[in-house]
Amino acid sequence: MELNERKKKILKAIVETFVQTAEPVGSKTIAADTDLGLSSATIRNEMAELTAMGYLEQPHTSAGRVPSPQGYRMYVNELMNEHRLSLQETQEINRALKQKISQLDQLLADAGKLVSELTNYPAYTLAAPPPNAVIKRFDCIYVDANTVIAVAMLDNNTVKNKLMIFPEGIDEGFVKKLGSVFNANFTGIRSSDITPTLISAAERSMGDRQGAVAAMAGFAINALEEAVPKRAFVAGASHLLTQPEYKDVEKAHRLLSYLSEGKELLQIPPPESDSGVRIMIGPENIAEELKDAGVVVASYDLGNNTQGLIGVVGPTRMDYAKVAAYLSYIASGMKRLALGADSDIPLIEKPPDREERKDGQK
Repeated sequence: MELNERKKKILKAIVETFVQTAEPVGSKTIAADTDLGLSSATIRNEMAELTAMGYLEQPHTSAGRVPSPQGYRMYVNELMNEHRLSLQETQEINRALKQKISQLDQLLADAGKLVSELTNYPAYTLAAPPPNAVIKRFDCIYVDANTVIAVAMLDNNTVKNKLMIFPEGIDEGFVKKLGSVFNANFTGIRSSDITPTLISAAERSMGDRQGAVAAMAGFAINALEEAVPKRAFVAGASHLLTQPEYKDVEKAHRLLSYLSEGKELLQIPPPESDSGVRIMIGPENIAEELKDAGVVVASYDLGNNTQGLIGVVGPTRMDYAKVAAYLSYIASGMKRLALGADSDIPLIEKPPDREERKDGQK
């Protein structure tokens, strides 16, 4: 059954009141605090129908109503107002983002702290190179009789190198042959395909007794494994404890444990398109620990075929419009920093399109 305009306005008022108070909302509150022009009795009847339709829930018999996940989804898809960041907010974010940070890990960690401070919710950040990276070219550079520089270029244009020392000495011709063998047999394969059998075959073909093949193979495996994200950066996990929903120690512990296992956050689905924002509410989340939580995540381009993700985890009651606006703006700034843009980040003209913010729904 489709909601009429009156029910939509009442649902919108209930969601926004509950976001602010974290307390079940009664008909008298809606009648007094809004300009709907409806009596408390009329609102009460509409609330009863919204409950029967699954948009509201009643925690206790005599209490008011709270939004259900279905109610939040209706609100996110059709009812919530676009949140425009103020000049002060954008200036504050710009000042933080314009602090040039050379290390990507530090950039991600600082961005997560910034988001957590702005939203008062836990935030996570990570860089996600494409899975199953492979090496497309090897170079072995002869320096002297004891020194070789190994270079590997990955298919995402990342370049790795290592200085290798051979105390017993190594021949320049052998070094050139080593590069040829690795380009012929070790390119275009995953780290799991670099097996002892493959290494032994390469050693036999070269007559290697110095461990050069094993050293190169170890370098290749490390280069490939470093191309895969190992963990997410989590900031502000303790903010959960300030939210009324997590006064239940067991509930808070379950979600805090999930957040502390940063690798689990790698499984949260990113937005369907780059520079988009995805909102997942309660049961829409894959992980069981997030079934009573809301997640908002934004993506951005870090270059070298690497996608950056920045997300917020909190109660389903969170202010989705504001959180989405923050993430969209910060993701835009992160992209500019990562790609080397030095000009000021422009003020947002509008928040992300509604279609981008929805979880695949129109």
